[in-house]
Amino acid sequence: MATNRNITNLDELRAEIARLESLKKEQEGYLGDQMGLLQYKVEAPVRFIKRFTSWRPTPNNISRKLKGDNDQSDWLTKALRVGLPVIFNRVLFRKAGFIKKTLLLLASQKAAGAINQDRLTSFINKLATIIRPSEGKKRKKRKQRDYGIPPDSETY
Repeated sequence: MATNRNITNLDELRAEIARLESLKKEQEGYLGDQMGLLQYKVEAPVRFIKRFTSWRPTPNNISRKLKGDNDQSDWLTKALRVGLPVIFNRVLFRKAGFIKKTLLLLASQKAAGAINQDRLTSFINKLATIIRPSEGKKRKKRKQRDYGIPPDSETY
């Protein structure tokens, strides 16, 4: 929006320069944001292809899995990674189609990766503390009825 104003003194010139500089910064910010959005939209197909092909095994992934370098993999996780798909495909979903079995395989692999020995033991411990009666309840249930030899007696 260009205005044809006549600048008559130095103060008006300085004010106009400051206004134009602030307008320049505002427009640069807007254009920078628009350029970022355009770049994000242009890179969308590349991101889609990378996401789609990220599951395929690479030589590095294969060697890492064979060596067992995964920190989260303990015996329970490895057993679940093998056992869950077998149980699901052979026992529970025998007549399911290929797509359902594939999706189930992916879901069971994710679930097996999330479960490890530490998480399972912490869950069992929490469950046990809920189930076990507290010390106060134990004392109320047990009344001290011991008719044996008193501890003060001299009989050995």
